[in-house]
Amino acid sequence: MAEDATFPRLVSLACHDLRTPLATIAGFAHTLSRLDGLAPPADRFVEMMITASGEMAQLLDGLGLLARIEGGGYQPTPVETDSLELAQRAGARVGADKVDVQGAGGAVAVDPEAAEHALYGLARCAVRHGPVERLTIFAEGAELRVSPVTPAAAPVVMAREIKDLGAAVGLSVVRALGGSAELDGETLVVRLPRSAAY
Repeated sequence: MAEDATFPRLVSLACHDLRTPLATIAGFAHTLSRLDGLAPPADRFVEMMITASGEMAQLLDGLGLLARIEGGGYQPTPVETDSLELAQRAGARVGADKVDVQGAGGAVAVDPEAAEHALYGLARCAVRHGPVERLTIFAEGAELRVSPVTPAAAPVVMAREIKDLGAAVGLSVVRALGGSAELDGETLVVRLPRSAAY
């Protein structure tokens, strides 16, 4: 058991240690972006550095969360949250030009940050590996339906082919929260725990 927990602890430590140099890079990139008279193509390069450092931070967040789950150290604190709000935040992270969010939503009991991260990772994977131009996330009660998940994307989204960290993390998080995720044709159905009040 101790040996099994060593690797997740090392991954978690690496994620923690990588944040310091990443914060330095991001900080200087933001400082450079505020300088007057930054000429092309340097202005574009600085913007690319800012975007890339943000993506790296998200990858480290996901990897750190997965390490905690795999190492048995993730203890979510459920908070009543609206499933539509989760879908909207996740969709906005993927991009408003790529995701439509619909439905009436409903009360779920989850760790909101982790649930949003999971939904974002799964939706982003469906867009990238579809590939699809637009995705729909439909939130109704505790159920979120993500479509289309094309036949090309399905094995990646469901982590049968490990080609996308976001999807692998997303599935692990959904299960760690007490939910489930399964494919129904070209729709990924994510069910989250309902709030005890409903």
